Amino acid sequence: MRVNAIAFIPSRNEIIKTMTFTITRTPQRLVLSNGEEIAVETLDIKLPFARRPVDLSDTIGGGDLYKIHVTDVVHLSVFDYDEFANHLLGSYPWLAGKGGYINTSERLCVEVSCEGRPTLFVDPSGDTFAHYVARLG
Repeated sequence: MRVNAIAFIPSRNEIIKTMTFTITRTPQRLVLSNGEEIAVETLDIKLPFARRPVDLSDTIGGGDLYKIHVTDVVHLSVFDYDEFANHLLGSYPWLAGKGGYINTSERLCVEVSCEGRPTLFVDPSGDTFAHYVARLG
């Protein structure tokens, strides 16, 4: 996964530079506490998660860092991505029954992507809304 990032000077909001980095994804099989075995791709970085964000702007900033295990990848159109990103607490059937904790520092996530938009890692914790969200980009 290649990611472009733009660095800002917060006091002046001036663009400093753009950088690209690669995140390694490692295929694994995890055994859950209920004995179920699932296939995931584990990211080699930890990201901060926002709890119950209303929209994408609520995902910027701090939060506890978690290791991410991707269970599903959803590619959305620009229209559908923008609708999702602006209404993260809405009901999305494709999130139902997904997500959850592995332990206190690891999350099972649905990766939500769209060309030209930040990649989102969503832990709905079994629900149909974006209960916890991390963003990349």
